[in-house]
Amino acid sequence: MNFLAHLHLADNSNTSLAANLAGDFAKGNISDHPKRLQQGIWMHRQIDALTDSHELTKELRQAFPANLQRAAPILIDLAFDHILAKYWDEYHNQTLADFAQTAYDALDNTAELPKQLIDIIPNMRQQNWLLAYEGRCGLNQTIESVAKRVSKPEIFNGAVKTVEKMDIEIEIAFRTFYPQLMAYSRIWTRQTPAEYL
Repeated sequence: MNFLAHLHLADNSNTSLAANLAGDFAKGNISDHPKRLQQGIWMHRQIDALTDSHELTKELRQAFPANLQRAAPILIDLAFDHILAKYWDEYHNQTLADFAQTAYDALDNTAELPKQLIDIIPNMRQQNWLLAYEGRCGLNQTIESVAKRVSKPEIFNGAVKTVEKMDIEIEIAFRTFYPQLMAYSRIWTRQTPAEYL
């Protein structure tokens, strides 16, 4: 799952939006991070672990061509955010535009976030990354942007066309898997280890 899904799942589980997103940037032991972020980081790691190990996502990864196998997990995360944004009204009672502003405000108003996250928040808001996921153009720009930031951009060669070609398979996997993830996120809220609360 990428930014939008992690923020949505935080809202769905009534946990901190900023702390859940911080999980993408918080390395090492959870206990080494500020207390206010610990539950969100733990939740983020549970979400990523289930997403990576679930049969539906494993099967979807295997459907990518051989040259994109290394990039496939990232591409699935980005494409899942696109599907979530595209059908947002089915998953949330607030508009995506309003939710995005709520998320940006939460990030701006949370202290002690990881520096890498703090550095990108202005661009997130200015370019409205969360809303951009709604369109195919926004997804394609995100894929191209991610490809430029990795050490081996060639692992993304042909990614945009492949993701578009696999649109139906990706949507079916998302629509089957995501409701399960929403349910698990609410369960994990109750199962958060006491030391992270």
